[in-house]
Amino acid sequence: MSGVPAVVPPISRYRWVICALLFFATTINYVDRAVLGVLAPTLRTEFGWTDQDYGVISASFTLAYAIGFLVAGWFIDRVGTRIGYSVYLTVWSLAAAAHALAKSVVGFSLARFALGLGESGNFPAAIKTVAEWFPKKERALATGIFNAGSNVGAIVAPLVVPWLALTWGWRTAFVATGLAGLVWLLFWWPVYRRPAQHPKVSSAELAHIESDPPDPPGRTRWARLLRFRQTWAFAAGKFLTDSIWWFYLFWFPLFMADRFGVDLRTIGLPMVTVFLLADVGSVGGGWLSSALMKRGWSANAARKTTMLACALCILPVVFAPHVEGQWVAVWLIGLAAAAHQGFSANLFTLTSDMFPRSVVGSVVGIGGFAGAMGGFCINLGAGWLKQHTGSYAAMFAMAGCAYLTALLVIHLLVPRLAPARLEGGAPPPSTPGGSRR
Repeated sequence: MSGVPAVVPPISRYRWVICALLFFATTINYVDRAVLGVLAPTLRTEFGWTDQDYGVISASFTLAYAIGFLVAGWFIDRVGTRIGYSVYLTVWSLAAAAHALAKSVVGFSLARFALGLGESGNFPAAIKTVAEWFPKKERALATGIFNAGSNVGAIVAPLVVPWLALTWGWRTAFVATGLAGLVWLLFWWPVYRRPAQHPKVSSAELAHIESDPPDPPGRTRWARLLRFRQTWAFAAGKFLTDSIWWFYLFWFPLFMADRFGVDLRTIGLPMVTVFLLADVGSVGGGWLSSALMKRGWSANAARKTTMLACALCILPVVFAPHVEGQWVAVWLIGLAAAAHQGFSANLFTLTSDMFPRSVVGSVVGIGGFAGAMGGFCINLGAGWLKQHTGSYAAMFAMAGCAYLTALLVIHLLVPRLAPARLEGGAPPPSTPGGSRR
């Protein structure tokens, strides 16, 4: 009948259910890795660890995390996110629980090493899932949301772990938080499919998800990705900034204990404050660049402007070890953590801005290796510096300057976020170019 408007099928929003699963997986991931940091002052007293001992134990995690990243992205690109995520989450959950069996520096180092190998699969799988389920204009927001799980995990840990440790002992804290991760698999395995194969994704939502130009055909060998300056830009950003996040995660409780006398009973509120602020920064950083793009900004301008704003907000953290008030230090570190996560959400999104979905997991794996190696260096360095200088000043000075340095390196390597030319075996461009997006 003429004059009757056509019925437009509603766009389903099932992609946000998938994003919620990524959020909870990342939360579990960070709870498991944060348990040791929360318990560090207690375990240092019980086992007589030196600052260097703790640095070695923490560095064992980040070394394995780095090694695991080299394989994780490749493995997930080959087997897919459904299987890959399941394998890695099972490994890290069992490794987290295995900390309860440790009785020495070597034992804890081995448990941390196994945990690092397992946890290395989380971000390659999550970023690849976002690339599969979201168009480019929504990816920074989706990444910011699931990445907020890292902060929620860091919040949950100081709320739950002290209670478990004080009630049933520190070993119970490792077992309970570790095995809880297996519950996530009961939701992931039956729910996850790729968008085109999922019965709950409407045709309108599928068209929305696939609204970007198609990826070039064929596969790119993992080693060939190292020829692209886009890969090195992402890896350099991760090396310089992830190291600072590792420092906050593993050393914040010890810093508060050494500088302000905070113990297991009182560490909860300072840690919750820092990582709650980080949660806001993660979502806010992703939202800001996505909002700028919706107003017509290019991806290059939107991402880098947001990252610059975050880097400037981090600078005041250099004063954290010098202030007298405990809560002044907490707020300075909290602001830096929030800005870190906003920076990180956009840094992750650069991979899907510059690379096709088929290799996003591999690129994230390479960057994750670089970031974890930064964490390995900073954990060893923090232990040595603290033991030999008695101060955290040098670490916070590095924390304040790392992000502006990272952004400068990224901009020099990819001034316009030109997409990597992978198709047809063409060599990477010798000079930056490509259209603005």
